[in-house]
Amino acid sequence: MADRDDDAEAPQRSDSWRLDAGPEARASTASRERGPVPRASGHALASRPAPDDSCPAADSIHAAAASGRDEPSRDTAVAAAQSGEPGPLATPAPRKRLELRRAADLAALPLAPADRARDAEAAASFHVKAPRRYLELIDWADERDPIRRQVIPSAEELVHDPREREDPIGDAAHSPVPRLTHRYPDRVLLYPTYQCAVYCRHCFRKESLADDDAATYTIDTLEPALAYIAEHPEIREVILTGGDPLILANERLEELRRRIEAIGHVRLLRLHTRIPVVLPERINPGLVAALKGRLMVCVVTHFNHAREITEATVAAARTLREAGFMLLNQTVLLKGVNDDAEALRTLFRELVYALGIRPYYLHHCDSTRGLSHFRTTIDRGLELMTALRGHISGLCLPHYVLDLPGGDGKIPLGPSYVAARSGFEWKFKTYDARTRDYSEIVTENPPRDR
Repeated sequence: MADRDDDAEAPQRSDSWRLDAGPEARASTASRERGPVPRASGHALASRPAPDDSCPAADSIHAAAASGRDEPSRDTAVAAAQSGEPGPLATPAPRKRLELRRAADLAALPLAPADRARDAEAAASFHVKAPRRYLELIDWADERDPIRRQVIPSAEELVHDPREREDPIGDAAHSPVPRLTHRYPDRVLLYPTYQCAVYCRHCFRKESLADDDAATYTIDTLEPALAYIAEHPEIREVILTGGDPLILANERLEELRRRIEAIGHVRLLRLHTRIPVVLPERINPGLVAALKGRLMVCVVTHFNHAREITEATVAAARTLREAGFMLLNQTVLLKGVNDDAEALRTLFRELVYALGIRPYYLHHCDSTRGLSHFRTTIDRGLELMTALRGHISGLCLPHYVLDLPGGDGKIPLGPSYVAARSGFEWKFKTYDARTRDYSEIVTENPPRDR
């Protein structure tokens, strides 16, 4: 994307979440006066000045209309434009048109020429995409910025250890029909799309994602998977993943939700998504209406660093909470991004206290090809979990897990606090490194004679 400083005052376009627009996508645009920006609570919220006085949703709508691209559906666009929710607080000082939809767009980003040349091959080898408002959180002067590391290609991704895998957790090995994985007895993964609003450099599915038409949603491509779910009464949860299911138009999501909830033995619809992190303005009343029905709904977000928490993400989480949805978060332990006790403490506290999202899993980085530069040792992960326990609320403490290669499931990696044991007599380590004795008071261990 060429740098267009001569058009600096034109509305900036956020990366479109409408990769699969429905027929109503030609709706009229809407605008409004922007309301006052509420004060954010929590020290982790970004604190740089707001980028401008324009409406984030309206920017996207008007830019899409000007460019001839499909804009969001009417219910989504109007609800977003009238919501009064602020955009992120963080932005780089220059008013540049930051956008990343393909490798060529890297030329317009404030990257050092040497960095751009070094990482060009990686950029050409994998999908590259990040919404404008997520890019605005990057401190471009810091080569090790934790958000930059998550979305800007690196030559390190081309270093493949022969023990790494193209399909690290065995999605394909446990796929009885297209677009479905059945790894655990009572739940399945369903892939309505293989496209995302952001392509994370650490993604364990980075080699299966695509931007072509075959990756998009149609109900016909999901019919074998829906039939499989209907034929297996043990399935209680359907997990929409991909790709990111929330890039779908509201009418597509509603269509899919209705089809799933028509299967009587399904009780819960779960959505794994990065959208609330990278494109929070997508979370609006139209989306909520598309997801609400008979099924319990759980939205699992993917925040990896407290810098990703902004006023806009707080507002998005509030919209989901007020809809009655269960909110959980999965974080990946990433070297150079969040492998620090204080960084994790801040992230997990702010997820609970600012967003009302329960930290669910801290994933050990998978054996995806080209991720050695992101992968810590398990010992380091255990050290970090030890540094967290007791120092933050139990509500803020996730399960540290390893997804075994090949699809054999998640293994809890929590540190052990057992110092020694003899029968019913135990010695435990406390969170602050003391040792205490404990005797089990059970009928199998009667009192000793005094």
